[in-house]
Amino acid sequence: MTYKSTRGAVSGISFSEAVLRGIAPDGGLFVPEQNVRFDSLELAEMCEMDYKNLAARIIARYATDFTDAEISCCVEKAYGTGSRFDGVDPAPVVHLNGTLSMLELWHGPTAAFKDMALQILPAFMSTALKKRREKERIAILTATSGDTGKAALEGFRDADGIDIIVFYPEHGVSRTQKQQMVTQEGGNVSVAAVRGNFDDAQTGVKRIFADAEFAAALEKSGWRLSSANSINFGRLLPQIIYYFHAYFSLVRADRISMGAKVNFVVPTGNFGDILAAYYAFKSGLPVGRLICAANSNNVVSDFIRTGFYDANREFTVTVSPAMDILISSNLERLIYDMSGEDEKATARRMMELSKQGCYNVDRGTLAAITSVFWSDFATEEETKETIAEIYREYGYLADPHTAVGINVYDKYVISTGDITPTVAVSTASPFKFTGCVAEALAASGIPEFRQTTGIDDEFRLPRLLSSLTGKSVPEPLADLDRRPVLHTGVCGADRMKDWVTEYIENRKDNDHV
Repeated sequence: MTYKSTRGAVSGISFSEAVLRGIAPDGGLFVPEQNVRFDSLELAEMCEMDYKNLAARIIARYATDFTDAEISCCVEKAYGTGSRFDGVDPAPVVHLNGTLSMLELWHGPTAAFKDMALQILPAFMSTALKKRREKERIAILTATSGDTGKAALEGFRDADGIDIIVFYPEHGVSRTQKQQMVTQEGGNVSVAAVRGNFDDAQTGVKRIFADAEFAAALEKSGWRLSSANSINFGRLLPQIIYYFHAYFSLVRADRISMGAKVNFVVPTGNFGDILAAYYAFKSGLPVGRLICAANSNNVVSDFIRTGFYDANREFTVTVSPAMDILISSNLERLIYDMSGEDEKATARRMMELSKQGCYNVDRGTLAAITSVFWSDFATEEETKETIAEIYREYGYLADPHTAVGINVYDKYVISTGDITPTVAVSTASPFKFTGCVAEALAASGIPEFRQTTGIDDEFRLPRLLSSLTGKSVPEPLADLDRRPVLHTGVCGADRMKDWVTEYIENRKDNDHV
């Protein structure tokens, strides 16, 4: 398996090189050059595998320059005995009713779905580094809307030969998410708040990657930039696995028969998670529709309906901050694929997005997209109402991102009448967003939650919510407010490169001490 850029400048890149580079030199994203396809016999065999063996089987088809032993080592570190997931199954499936099931992806060390990929990406990178003859250090640059930052920091903490710098929007993450990042330990980590929103932080990181002169200067001093965002294919690959796992879980639970189609509904911001579902579909997983759920920043749902991507709109801060994104980077990979791998058209559209904030796709590309994807969005009020409805009806505590997904799923069923068995992706623990969850439950009139009204202490609420619901606070979130703050830096979006330069210079000085 080799990889190429969506914008056409490079091809024939190994998995190791694609992971270490993160983004292509032309600013494009790496995509597989060959199709991966699992036939019905392979799917039947894979259905009986545990998560580790399933992961190894799928990764082997994409990381062909890794040996079986290297893949096994990566998988064991991420998901095996002694890993940082809190149970035997890192991605359990919970059934709400006869049609809808929840794929819980928040049982890792930071209580968010990003752990599923960011616990194995460092192992991918360390393995890839060992394959290179020259010795160099990797500087991971990541922009986060909340969950990626902490998951990346935790995954790369004290990793051999790798440092990580995380930028988050100063007022665009929850207090819990911020506290998780600013208390992060590790001798190779840096965290900075950016004055602006997530798109400002993400654009700043992209500009640093696109600065060829800066990259060349770093490489001369033995450093290379890479990314832990989902623009890195090494982030997407592990996410493909859990869609297969969810499907096989339904088969083993006699919810479906092997070969029957399943729908997936995915809360969407940067489009990486649902893109992984698309790759699973492309490789043979029996998928009906991929339901793309957006919040009030509904640029993607508008695009899927109209074919016009328009980021020139008011940015809204919502109760589902990981989805507060107007520039969904991974959509580039989908557009490239659905346009018949037209790299010139893809490059042109991304240039239009950069310069004008918008672009169109042709009718054929839009028809290809809508043959697989369906999309809508949930308002703030609808999100909170859905949190209460799910708890009232099923006793299930959902975070606001998951609630967005379920609300959009209900709209899908009403609109289409399709009652195909569906898996909704639950992306974060509700205890990461207790302020919103408690407010939603109290406002709905559920008696026991009235005592939470007026409490604005985001660190006291988890314990209270736990006592009221009988649900345990995940260990990574317990006593978070008592941990010392280690990172207090703030920078403008136009000073992010300076922040990176200063960090690397300090690291070099410390290495010489």
